[in-house]
Amino acid sequence: MNPPPSGRPELPKRPALLVLLAVIVGAEALVMAGVVLWLLVELMTAQPTSFETAVAILVLAAIAAIFLGFVAVHTLRARPWTRAATLTWQLLQVVIAIGCFQGMVATPTIGWYLLVPAVLAVVLLFTPPVVAATRRDV
Repeated sequence: MNPPPSGRPELPKRPALLVLLAVIVGAEALVMAGVVLWLLVELMTAQPTSFETAVAILVLAAIAAIFLGFVAVHTLRARPWTRAATLTWQLLQVVIAIGCFQGMVATPTIGWYLLVPAVLAVVLLFTPPVVAATRRDV
């Protein structure tokens, strides 16, 4: 096989829907990184009721941000396992969004910000181009 005229190896073609899915998961990773920064500032400036609980939530949020960044990068690489990881995260996000719509301190705006990208990502996960790109032939 001859290299292209530019001398660089040709990259495999990624379906646009796979790239869109990676962008959505990457954006969620950036938002989670922002949440981590906000929690860190809150921990330093406000007196938490339980310092241990506040640190635990901060650590869990940091793990989630790193996880989402890792999944976004590997979605672009069309790794088969990313579909399961993405689906798991989106289902958790849908559950949190539903919780935002109800209760004494309901915040429907945040619920919509969580629900819309989660539903879009789930729909993208099951589109034929994304399934084909991430399929693992044995």
